[in-house]
Amino acid sequence: MKILDFSSAVGSPLTAFGSHGVRVTRILSRSSANLVCMRVEPGGVIGAHPAAVNQLFLVVEGAGWVRSGSSAPVDIQVGQAAFWEAGEVHESGTATGLVAVIVEGLDLQPELPVLASAR
Repeated sequence: MKILDFSSAVGSPLTAFGSHGVRVTRILSRSSANLVCMRVEPGGVIGAHPAAVNQLFLVVEGAGWVRSGSSAPVDIQVGQAAFWEAGEVHESGTATGLVAVIVEGLDLQPELPVLASAR
């Protein structure tokens, strides 16, 4: 067994797309999927950008908002996830801070109940 560290101490700042208050830790990179952890400080934003591949944004701590394109922000909290398809412009942020685990992959399709849909 190995104990691995994905705390904010090993993360890198994300500033692309006008993002601020965000640290990214890459957990797993494979040809078919990537897994990362994003820690977003209070007031932090992951700026609008197109998803390179299908992307599942699972909130594991805190709460915030997500949006697709020019849609209104939708609140999101622990136990909820946002799914964006490849090419879909999306943005997320938080007033109070959040931690999300993000799974990315071309063939990724969620099997979770849909709470809301916006595009």
